[in-house]
Amino acid sequence: MPVRLRITFIFTLLVFIILSIVCTGIYYFSYTARIENIKKRLTNRAITTARLLSQKEIFDQRLVQRIDSLTTIALKKKVVQAYDYSNRKIYSYSDIAGDTLTIKENVFNDARLKGDLYFTERGKEAVAYHYVDNQSRIVIISAGEDVDGKETLDRLLNILLVSFLIGNILVLVGGYLFSGGLVQPIKKITGDVAEISAQNLARRIHTGPTKDEWYQLSHTLNELLDRLQKSFELQRRFISNASHELSTPLTSISSQLEVSLQKERSAEDYRKVMESIYQDVRHMSNLTQTLLEFAKASGNTGGLEINLVRIDEILLQLPAEIVKINSAYSILLEFDNLPEDEKNLLVFGNETLLLTAIKNIVINACKYSSNHQAIVHLQMQDENLLITVEDKGYGIPEEELAKIFQPFYRVDEARSTGGFGLGLSLAERIIKLHKGTIKVESDQGKGTRFFLQLPAARSLSSL
Repeated sequence: MPVRLRITFIFTLLVFIILSIVCTGIYYFSYTARIENIKKRLTNRAITTARLLSQKEIFDQRLVQRIDSLTTIALKKKVVQAYDYSNRKIYSYSDIAGDTLTIKENVFNDARLKGDLYFTERGKEAVAYHYVDNQSRIVIISAGEDVDGKETLDRLLNILLVSFLIGNILVLVGGYLFSGGLVQPIKKITGDVAEISAQNLARRIHTGPTKDEWYQLSHTLNELLDRLQKSFELQRRFISNASHELSTPLTSISSQLEVSLQKERSAEDYRKVMESIYQDVRHMSNLTQTLLEFAKASGNTGGLEINLVRIDEILLQLPAEIVKINSAYSILLEFDNLPEDEKNLLVFGNETLLLTAIKNIVINACKYSSNHQAIVHLQMQDENLLITVEDKGYGIPEEELAKIFQPFYRVDEARSTGGFGLGLSLAERIIKLHKGTIKVESDQGKGTRFFLQLPAARSLSSL
């Protein structure tokens, strides 16, 4: 069912229920008010007749009947009957000759017990009133047909039914028109989104001037499109750079093989060609391994083995790992004001990935530092563990700082040092995968500082 019809149906159903309750309430209270009114009038008539009958020395029955006939009361087919303590009829009056009521025994008993009793008999509404004074104890039956009251109630019922029917029709039509205006922004957003594709990600949804729910939806979708556009651009750049990095050694291998096969060569020449090809193959292998690590770090924690890891133990592995890469590299570890409780040094994460991330940053620091040494600080900061990696290199230009975490991006001064430009991007993704943050500060001519902040396991377990 379309949303517009669904909104119309729900809106109409809601108003239908409200109108039903209101109309039913009006009719019910009008009905009860009519009953109370007729009971009051019949009771007053019964009391008046009972008082006249109790004064026999002044009013005889003929006089009372004449008074009853002259009494103005908006009832038709009035009947007034009086009974003594033995339930014998002692008085009777009716608008129509011969019109009388047959009263059951339980009516007298209930009237004497309760004082008065409302009941219906032969289409008439009646009140049995127990009158007691010093001279008599009688039960007066006052009855009649409330024709005007019932007609008024019937007219009210007809008015309510017509109003209810017309009201629901108007609500149905108005709800359909109202829902059309309500879903119009959705149609516009849908149309705008339908025109956006991978080749046209620069287009955005018009948010409008009013900051309502539709504005928030459009704004959220625009933010999503911004992220998608950025992701597509990064993906295109990544594929282009990866293809270039892979094609370069492949081209070199192909060229060397082609040249070497053009004529017979000595064993030494073939050996030199094979050594050169071997270097290119190792380069491709390292690049492929780095790309695999990069893809793994670009996923989510659902596919990773997450354990409690001591961050200081990871840092203690760095000196041996760095020497394996280059014997000229060195690392200085400084642990400042660490907590006495070793549990505060634990983080939730994958030890291999965390070691890779920190190692990549440390390798960069050693590579670009004038003395090939990196200084690594570890300290506790609030509920987080802060790792600072510092070098004494030539620094990074300020305009380059925002780009160094892009895949395959390398600062101009760094291009001569080799590498693929994936180390920092890989490190950033690993740190973010562990719910941490990474920041960088650099002073040209003095050095660069990387700040890695990871949440302690204790802080996460307390959430």
